[in-house]
Amino acid sequence: RESEVRKLIEQIMKFGVVGVIAFVIDYGLMVLLTEAFGVDYLLSATVSFIVSVTFNYLASMRYVFTHKEGLSRRREFAIFVVLSVIGLIINDACMYLGTTVLAVDYRLTKIGATLIVMVWNFVTRKKFLDAGDEVELAEESLEQAVDEARENLATSCERADDEAHGVPSRPRR
Repeated sequence: RESEVRKLIEQIMKFGVVGVIAFVIDYGLMVLLTEAFGVDYLLSATVSFIVSVTFNYLASMRYVFTHKEGLSRRREFAIFVVLSVIGLIINDACMYLGTTVLAVDYRLTKIGATLIVMVWNFVTRKKFLDAGDEVELAEESLEQAVDEARENLATSCERADDEAHGVPSRPRR
C-alpha cells in the first residue's frame, strides 16, 4: 500500500514536470501570438493549447504513463486527442468566462484554466491510458511462472539423475 502511494506521488511529480513545460509552451505561445501578432486571445489560446497537447502527449506517454498492452499507438493517440479536446473545451470555456464575462485579464484567467484542465488531464489519462498496476501484475505473474518452471525443472533433473544412478524414485513434491 505504501509503495503504491509512493509510485502515485512519483507519477504525479513527473506529470507536474511535463505539465510545467507544456504550460510554458501553451502560455508563452498564447501571449506571443496575442501580443506580438495581434491574434484574438481565444484563437491564440486554442492554437497554443494544441501545440502544448502535442508536446504533452509525446512526453507523457514516454515519461509519465505506461503504455497499455493491446492498445495500439493509433488508438492511444485517438483517446489522448479526445480527452484533450474535452480539455480544450474546458480551457476555452474558462478563458471565455474569465476574460469576457468576468473581465479578468486573459493571462491571469489562463493560469486558472490551466489548473482546472491539469486535474482533468491527469485523472482521465491515468484512467484511460495508463497500464500502471497492470504492468506490475504481469511482471509478478511472469516472475511466479519462471520460479515455478525453475522448481519443476530442478525436480525433473533430480529425478533424472536419481534414475540414471539407480536410486528409487521419490514421491513428487
